[in-house]
Amino acid sequence: MTNKVRDQLQANILDDETIDFAHYWQVFKRYAGRIIVLAVLFTILVALIVMKMTPIYSATASLLIESQPANIMSIEEVYKSDTSRKDYMQTQYEIIQSRQVVSRAVDELDLSNDSTFMPQSSGGFTILKDAKKWIKSKLPFLPEQKKVELTETQKAEKRRQAAINKLKNSISVKLVNNTQVIEVTAVSDSPQLAARIANTMGDVYVENYLQAKVDMTTKATSFLNESMEGLKDKLEKAERKLTDFYEDNQLVNLSNGVVGLAAEELEEYSDQLLKAQTTLKQNRAIYEQTQRNGADYSALARLPEVLNHASIQSVRRQEAEAQSRVSELSKVFGPKHPKMVAANAELTSVRQTLQTQIRDLISSITTEYRASQERVANLQEEVSRAKSEYRKLSSLENQRRALQREVDINQQLYNSMFTRLKETSEMGGFKSANARILDPAVPPNNPSAPNRSLLIGAAFVISFGFGVFLAFVLEALNSGVRSVEDVEKKLGQRMLGLIPVIAQKRKETMPLRAFFDSKYHQFSEAVRTLRTSLSLMNLEKQNQAILVTSSVPKEGKSTVSTNLAFALGQLDKTILIDADLRRPSIGKRFNVPNYQPGLSNLTMKTHSLDECLVHDEQSGIDLICAGSIPSNPQELLAGEGFNALITYLKKHYTYVVVDTAPTQAVSDAMVVSKACDSVIYVVRADSTSEKMIQNGLGRFLQVGHRVDGVVLNQVDLRRSDVSERYGGFYDQYGYNADS
Repeated sequence: MTNKVRDQLQANILDDETIDFAHYWQVFKRYAGRIIVLAVLFTILVALIVMKMTPIYSATASLLIESQPANIMSIEEVYKSDTSRKDYMQTQYEIIQSRQVVSRAVDELDLSNDSTFMPQSSGGFTILKDAKKWIKSKLPFLPEQKKVELTETQKAEKRRQAAINKLKNSISVKLVNNTQVIEVTAVSDSPQLAARIANTMGDVYVENYLQAKVDMTTKATSFLNESMEGLKDKLEKAERKLTDFYEDNQLVNLSNGVVGLAAEELEEYSDQLLKAQTTLKQNRAIYEQTQRNGADYSALARLPEVLNHASIQSVRRQEAEAQSRVSELSKVFGPKHPKMVAANAELTSVRQTLQTQIRDLISSITTEYRASQERVANLQEEVSRAKSEYRKLSSLENQRRALQREVDINQQLYNSMFTRLKETSEMGGFKSANARILDPAVPPNNPSAPNRSLLIGAAFVISFGFGVFLAFVLEALNSGVRSVEDVEKKLGQRMLGLIPVIAQKRKETMPLRAFFDSKYHQFSEAVRTLRTSLSLMNLEKQNQAILVTSSVPKEGKSTVSTNLAFALGQLDKTILIDADLRRPSIGKRFNVPNYQPGLSNLTMKTHSLDECLVHDEQSGIDLICAGSIPSNPQELLAGEGFNALITYLKKHYTYVVVDTAPTQAVSDAMVVSKACDSVIYVVRADSTSEKMIQNGLGRFLQVGHRVDGVVLNQVDLRRSDVSERYGGFYDQYGYNADS
């Protein structure tokens, strides 16, 4: 059992997730007639409007944009093409449809006064103006705007601006991909005017470029002339400054290496000073040594400068030779020997000569040191003088260069401006257009708009699609119940059966005994199906009281209860009770007189059962009408008398069918249900709202009585999707009146 429940749940889930195309097809079939009527009417309306629309003609002229405009500042750029700039063609695209070009085209064609392009107002808004005037007269508190009278010139300008705006909106410009071709398309009521507008737009664009070029040339010439005057004054002023500089400083020309000679002289003096300072250092060292030794000739003689002197070395050799002779003679002769005396005298003379030489050498060292000091001092003065002279010349050279540079710059600017001025003057009369008309527009033979076939076809498709969409929207917004799925999903109730609607003329009621008429065999079989469903639900009960009710009147509960009684009467003894004591209808159906006593009389015990019973010979059932309408029907039905009556009837009848009042009107049905075994809830298909039905069903649950099921009444099997399951069911299997 558990597996079976699980499989059923899975099947329900898959069913919810599956798109029910059959349901959508049934919805379309249900609304198909209205959809087609809507589509046809809308298409006819659009066709009438389209037929009255003024045909529009379009003409196209092609322009070839050859190159970017030439720069007037250089003669060679007149022939230069700049196709590398990607925004150049886009710029020309915007210029063609600019207001300046459009206004010139309006003036060229005099479109503001063209009756074809600017037709006079026909007074079609007279009704609207009159209505506006009437509203203002009824609302005096509204501020009144004073009318401003325009002059003829102002009116003409206003009309011109209107023509410009209209022309700007009526032309379209298209840039052909990967080319330098621009297509200008103009639309108009007249094919000739459309072609003239397209060609004029191209001509005006070219003329506008040439005029702009002339204006730029004129402005450039004026600018260059003014600039030439200023540059000439600057050049003359710079030249005067340079001349004054030479005169004030008594200079001839500093650019011929004068500063370089001064630099070389300074460098030479610096080298001499460096050498003199080196010599001075050496002489100072020797001089200081001689000063430290003083008159010590032996010490002086040991000085390297003295020892290495050539004259000292010569005297030293002579002294050595004299000393050698004295030494040799002293070995032979005595000190007083004449040879010894002569030898000693010679040695003394040589030593005196050595001292004299040393003294002279020391004296020359001192003199040379003094001379070195003086030379260094002189050279330092010369270096200082050379530095000062060099600095002066460098400063003058810098000033000269600055003045010369200013002169050169002004001269270059003046020459350049002079050259440009000559080129611009020569180019003033040269007109080179950047575009030309490649393919002029010709008057079209056929209108470009409106495309009547396309509009009418689109109107039909759109209206048809809108009708389908509207049908699904209405279907989604419909809260009624029209199918078995609605009964089970929306109401959560069991479907006992459905009663098809019987086609009748207006204001005609269904025949009372249609159940027995072979013409309504489908209706009869539907009632029998309801009888079978009810019998199968109550197999354990031998005698049963069946209550039939609905949510609101006009749902067919009395028809269902009557025909259900007819069907049950074919099985066993059956009685039909009209418990709707407020608006009874059973008696009227069976043509029972109004004075016939009925349920209210039985309950109040004013009449007997035999007096209240009415027997229908054709169907074989008994019925009890409502009787006299009481003032307190609900209290009467809630009393013990009614319950006792039902109990008594169940003992003598197998089936007791009770027709009660609707649940939304009064609570009589809930009171009667306490005495009944089964409750049948009748719902008119596609009529009563789901909320109202749920409310009625909920009232039975509040009193603790179960509703056995729902009967879907007045179902149109030709339109509703239940026809897929039930329509023609009995005919297909031979269950008809003939069989």
